[in-house]
Amino acid sequence: MLTSKNIIELEYRYGAHNYHPLPVVLEKGSGIFLWDVEGKKYFDFLSAYSAVNQGHCHPKIISALVNQSQKLTLTSRAFHNNILGQYEKFITQFFAYDKVLPMNTGVEGGETAVKLARKWGYEVKKIPKDSAKIVFVEGNFWGRTLGAISSSTDPSSTNGFGPFMPGYEIIPYNDLEALKNSLKDPNVAAFMVEPIQGEAGVVVPDENYLLDAYNMCKSKNVLFIADEVQTGIGRTGKMLCCDHHGFKPDILILGKALSGGVFPVSAILASDEVMLTIKPGEHGSTFGGNPVACQVAISALNVIKEEKLAENAQLMGEVFRTRLQDFADNNNIVTKVRGKGLLNAIVINDKEGSDIAWNICLNMAEKGLLAKPTHGNIIRFAPPLIINRKELDDCIDIIISSLKEFEV
Repeated sequence: MLTSKNIIELEYRYGAHNYHPLPVVLEKGSGIFLWDVEGKKYFDFLSAYSAVNQGHCHPKIISALVNQSQKLTLTSRAFHNNILGQYEKFITQFFAYDKVLPMNTGVEGGETAVKLARKWGYEVKKIPKDSAKIVFVEGNFWGRTLGAISSSTDPSSTNGFGPFMPGYEIIPYNDLEALKNSLKDPNVAAFMVEPIQGEAGVVVPDENYLLDAYNMCKSKNVLFIADEVQTGIGRTGKMLCCDHHGFKPDILILGKALSGGVFPVSAILASDEVMLTIKPGEHGSTFGGNPVACQVAISALNVIKEEKLAENAQLMGEVFRTRLQDFADNNNIVTKVRGKGLLNAIVINDKEGSDIAWNICLNMAEKGLLAKPTHGNIIRFAPPLIINRKELDDCIDIIISSLKEFEV
């Protein structure tokens, strides 16, 4: 049997060096727990970047995966299959949209949304040919394709990969005045934004920001695209993060937990006016809308609703932030606690360039809890939404115990 050290060496020898994971090698997951190859058990406080909201290997989702994979896995969209239409009806009614375009990954969802917005801009808004603009915000993250990094302000995503996509404008996040100025341009087709910035470190905007931004877009005939790949599917205490603010985005991007973490599934939802601007041959995917993905997504969404996981995320998130804030108020290692639902982060009091946050995560792993830093001094905490109060309290005890060992 290979040890963790052996497996890590294999990856380093034969794999591309495009990730820097914690030195933990996992082989099994169930519910909120993970086990490494040596049999050590961990609480999962990352949930595969919110892809495993329903918990690892949820039996209902796995059952849907297994049952469909034994019947029909892939036809491509050259033919109809007997599951796609059922899924399309289910998900459009679930989120109250006219149409869905199924894809596989979150970044494909973002790419599709941008293409769709441009097409709508030309076909409906009558923007002059090749002049459509999409407005993004600083600190956004929706993947690492060339289209995605063209909107990035993170040097680690952009250095050495230019030239970049034209027609993008990047403005500050949580800045309505900047958005107002951008929307003066009649060639703006859409504004694309994460309701809470995940990869940037769980950055939560002002309470009025999203609704005011949506209304500003409406007044200028500009599409509001909500990237809910990480914030959607119950993570923030509502089915969608936009639900906290009482509006429905023109284009909704979903991924990650849309499959409960067992299969790549993403979706783009929109009205007929927007979606039907794309005609046959103008966009597609060999695997998008395959029968396995469709059955898995139906099951994954049903689990969120039936088990009231958004409601649990709301309650458990309040407990988490209250306890961590109480700790932060009486210690100097944590400078900020922020989040919504069970998408949370702490900012570590850390000198630029040091590895305190990384070392805290290593310490937590030794104590049986897995999380990972982002942007140097920020640690995200996003457990599966099935976590209960006792489990959460046990996890907070581990987190606080580790933080105390690194008090400044």
